[in-house]
This record gives sequence, C-alpha cells and structure tokens, in this order.
Amino acid sequence: MTNPSLPTADLLHAQAKWLAPARARLLRRVAIARRGRVLDLGAGSGAVTGELVRRAGGSVTALDLAFAALRADPTPFAGAGRVCADALRLPFPSLTFDLVFCQCALLWMQPAEAVLDEIARVLRAEGALVALEPDYGGLIEHPPEAALREVWIAALARAGADPFIGRKLPGWLEARGFRVRVDLLPELRPPDPARFDFLRGLPLTEDEQTRVGQAARADEHNAGWARVAHLPFCLVTAMKMN
Repeated sequence: MTNPSLPTADLLHAQAKWLAPARARLLRRVAIARRGRVLDLGAGSGAVTGELVRRAGGSVTALDLAFAALRADPTPFAGAGRVCADALRLPFPSLTFDLVFCQCALLWMQPAEAVLDEIARVLRAEGALVALEPDYGGLIEHPPEAALREVWIAALARAGADPFIGRKLPGWLEARGFRVRVDLLPELRPPDPARFDFLRGLPLTEDEQTRVGQAARADEHNAGWARVAHLPFCLVTAMKMN
C-alpha cells in the first residue's frame, strides 16, 4: 500500500535497484528459500515482486492499495498473486504467511502501528518481517547551504508519510513480541540527482520550491563528492516469536 503517485514507478524501480545488495542480505538472513508463503506488502508496481518470486520457496502475494499500480504492467508480477487492499485490514486469515516484505512502503501507511498489528496477525509463529525503510531525520548533507532535510520532513508529512518511520520500527516491533535486528547501509555514495525528482513531486511551499531549485542547480556544477546527501535506511529483520 503505497501512495498511488508518490514516488513514481520509475523512481521506485531505480530505488529497488540501489537497495538490491542490502535487500539480498536480509532475505538470505531470513532464509527466504524456505519460506512457503510470502506477502509483498505495499508492492506498488512490482519493483521487488519478481525477485521475491524467484527466491521464495513457495507462493508470493503482492498487495497494494493502488489498483492502477497493480494493473499497469503485469510483467513484474509474473508468478505472483495480486491483491488490491488496505494494509490496515489485510484480507487474509491469521497465521497465513511465513514472510512479510516491505520496502519504502510502511512510511506511507498510517497509522503504521496498526499495520504492524496486522502483520503480526497474519504471520505464523517464527515468521519473519523484512522491512527497508528510510529515516529522513538522520539525513546527512554537506555543505550546509545545500541542506534540504527540513524540506523533506515537512513535505513528506504534508503528503501523509512518516519521515521518521525507520527509527520507530524497532521499538514498535519489539513491543509486539518480535526479535528485532537493525542494520544500516554500509557505504556512503555521491548523491543522485534523481532525489530532486521525488522531492519535486511532494507538496512544497513556494519557498521550498525555490530552495529545491537552487540546490538542484548547484548540483549541476558540483559532481562527485563536492556534495553529500545520504539518506539513512533502517534495514529491519524481525522474527515473530509466538
């Protein structure tokens, strides 16, 4: 269940490619090849669904609230079932899945704690949740005049997202009886200009639009490590203990 227009399918697929090494480590950790029923929660246009189908030991179900995203291109969903539904009311019996997967989806699902209750309900004992979610509150930027952290936080909140979802997940999951492990991305990379494409799609004030435009123009003249813009991701593996 992602916002039907934020970000675009192209950006989600690019993001999935960027996160692929981290995602592969987490899926190996939870032994996806031995997981018989997998739920791709907030699948969007299927940026990761095909990978789950190839790696899972059984069936994969892709769920999203946006019907258009699920139906736009069937190719990424080959071999998976597709369900249009709200993550706050998952249309599955309790104890259905061995693995629930989320990537950049929980930040759009509000209230996220209620979604975690639903995830806990549909997971079997010793089932796993794998979640890759950002924390815009920890955004690392340099030089200071290029910093857009507060713009990101305000614009995401206006769009209905939780920009601090990454830091909140571990405690919420532990309170629900999960055994939790959290990793972070292991390397810092030069910033990608595509980040401005996503930011421009968020509801911005006139002042924020001006700041984003200035930062984007400055980026054009400062390649490589002249600028830093690193978004921390919380890479969560959580095992349901009962």
